[in-house]
Amino acid sequence: MVRQVFSNRKLLLILASIMIGVWVAPYFIFGQDAHMRVHDNLDSNLAWYKVLKESGQLFAPSDVAIPQIMNGELSRDAFYSQFYAMVALFMMFPPLIAYGLSQLITRALAFLGMYLLLKKYVMKEDVPFIQVGVALLFALTPYWPSGMLSILGMPLALWAFLNIRNGEKSWKNYLILTILPFLSSFVLGFFFFLTAIGIFWVVDLIRTKKWNLRFLFAIVYMTIIYLLIDYRLVGSMLMPHEPTNRDVFVASKNTFGRSIQLIFKNYIIGHNQDRSVHEIIILPLALILLLYIIVSKQWKKEKLFIALHISHFLLSTWYAFWWYEAWQPLKDKINILTTFNFSRYHYFSAIIVYALFALSLLILWRKGKWGRWIAITCAALQFLALVPYNEQIAYKNSPSYREFFAEAQFTEIKDYIGQPVEDYRVVSIGIHPDIAQYNGMYTLDSYNNIYPLTYKDEFREIIAPELAKNKKLQTYYDEWGGRCYIFVDELGKKYEYSKYKNKKVENLELNTGQLKKMGGEFIISSVEIVNATENNLALEKEFKHPDSFWNIYLYKVQ
Repeated sequence: MVRQVFSNRKLLLILASIMIGVWVAPYFIFGQDAHMRVHDNLDSNLAWYKVLKESGQLFAPSDVAIPQIMNGELSRDAFYSQFYAMVALFMMFPPLIAYGLSQLITRALAFLGMYLLLKKYVMKEDVPFIQVGVALLFALTPYWPSGMLSILGMPLALWAFLNIRNGEKSWKNYLILTILPFLSSFVLGFFFFLTAIGIFWVVDLIRTKKWNLRFLFAIVYMTIIYLLIDYRLVGSMLMPHEPTNRDVFVASKNTFGRSIQLIFKNYIIGHNQDRSVHEIIILPLALILLLYIIVSKQWKKEKLFIALHISHFLLSTWYAFWWYEAWQPLKDKINILTTFNFSRYHYFSAIIVYALFALSLLILWRKGKWGRWIAITCAALQFLALVPYNEQIAYKNSPSYREFFAEAQFTEIKDYIGQPVEDYRVVSIGIHPDIAQYNGMYTLDSYNNIYPLTYKDEFREIIAPELAKNKKLQTYYDEWGGRCYIFVDELGKKYEYSKYKNKKVENLELNTGQLKKMGGEFIISSVEIVNATENNLALEKEFKHPDSFWNIYLYKVQ
């Protein structure tokens, strides 16, 4: 009976579909009371979609200003393309429905892609349990939400490309290559995939002396679609533009020893944007089986298994040494090496890790009854390892969507100020500025990937006294600056001081003259500023609300 269940492909596919549905159901059931990742999600992307929607500039030319952020210094091309599915979902649906749909679409297509890839190209034997089970586990990994299929869509794209490479003429392959660009990011995923596929084509050409024009056409075809979708990005790269914060980005600062440590950190744990949660079950199992293969001299039989091991380590090495200090002189001379993050080839790691897991289970499966039970146990344990990464569990101690954006509380604040939001500017302390942006307020501070360098320097004058106290904050702002925040020495690099912490700032030193000069009239602070009067700040009112994660102190710049 048990053996029949594990070999019943249709039943396994139904169970996997149900599991994906259960995994994403809380977004639809709990709505704004659902929990989700804060970093590079609630603190930025989700507010950007709302600001873009309410700005009325979705289809505007790239150089049109978004007045709500940074005094209008942020232009339309700093946001995502209107053709990106994540943006379209947030334009059409309420935020939590849009977010839930993006999760459902991503995980369903991630499952489909990995299942097809394992079934046709990775596994020599047809074992439904491993194919479906590993594909499901891959689909449940904690990917970066706004990336959608930027990483998890790679198996599906690889399956289509390999089909075309092998001469298959099915329309399904081109449909996949057409749809995926709308569901993923070029610069945050598929640029690296397509360059790797291009190298694969070149290797084929050298090895076989055949051009395989159909394969080449497919690569060019998908690349062109991406470039058309991201026409704003292409234009900003080709057209002359003023220097941005990324032009002074100092990335390569790691010593040789630190780079070696980073190799093993990425190899064992992975990166926060492509976590595959492989350190507990998958990697130990794969290393044990690698040792077994070496000792038993079966490496010729398991070439793909060994190649995947090597590839995973090489990707970790590339990632780690991209930040090695010896690169920096070259990056200073070649601007694109500074403004573009070429370390992201490590995004292949998740695919490699789960293909390696599938082969590990297959090696066990071949050993008969005891091997199959070990394989089933390992798959079950990997599922248990992934469960804590479901957002409702992983972020249960973080604010819910409702608590984070605190709309009712910010409505009270705006009503108290009593002016049209476009007539004044605010900055935030101890709380992400995107919360004020989400609630329609106009902010001088923000978290954005790219904005004018002149604005970064102008804003720096406000926080210069605080940066002078804290070398880490100074380096963080001067050598990156993506977070154009009101940094405070006493708070450090923490931006989420909730009402439960009762934190106070004793010795704030801001250049409030510069803040006033830039139009800043109010400070929204989640911490009390004890020496507010010394900074020419007057406490207007403290705002509390049961549905908010914050106590807000509203200060007016005198």
